[in-house]
Amino acid sequence: MGKCEQCIVREFSAIKALNKDELLKIADCKTSYTVKKGETVFDEGDALNGIYCIKDGICKLSKLSDNGKDQIVKLVKKGELLGQRSLISEESTNLSAVAVEDMQVCFIPKQEILQFFNENNQFSLNMMKSVCGDLKDADDNMVNLAQKTVKQRLAETLLKLETDFGIHEDGSLKIQLSREEIAGMIGTATESCIRLLSEFNKEGWISLHGKKITLSNKRELQRII
Repeated sequence: MGKCEQCIVREFSAIKALNKDELLKIADCKTSYTVKKGETVFDEGDALNGIYCIKDGICKLSKLSDNGKDQIVKLVKKGELLGQRSLISEESTNLSAVAVEDMQVCFIPKQEILQFFNENNQFSLNMMKSVCGDLKDADDNMVNLAQKTVKQRLAETLLKLETDFGIHEDGSLKIQLSREEIAGMIGTATESCIRLLSEFNKEGWISLHGKKITLSNKRELQRII
């Protein structure tokens, strides 16, 4: 079993506020496992009995709309926590979490986390800041969907994917999403997303090689926004 006090990803979340004894408690009660690409961590409406710490990999948080389309609310990466809002609000999950690539996750039971809330003020504050950050992101997304064109949203999303997840040696985006997933992030039909990507490629702003996307002219993408 991995030692939480030696796990580097603990530095990226509210868990960084826990002391060595508290981290040893987590190590004793957590469950570590692999989630394969495309598999579900939890579904919308699930009752969670704890939180998930992402040790490696990426997952998408999404909500199913009435027309059966997945609206991707957020991509969550290594070091972040899943399920903290449901834990605090004591409500079932509002979103589903699905692995975009293979993930290593640690599940920490609810009773353990709630104990830290009672005993560690800095942990509580960090957790609240994280939830507030999610709310701010949700506000920004809502405004973007209402006020920006699909073209602007695509340009912004491509730049954010590079900033958040980096690039390969060949310059292509490290994170490889399907056209349907990109469409789900910008709130449009897959066909529209494919057309726009082709237009961006034709203009020389990006280059496409299968699923690989390279941002060739970031200045122009920034100008579109």
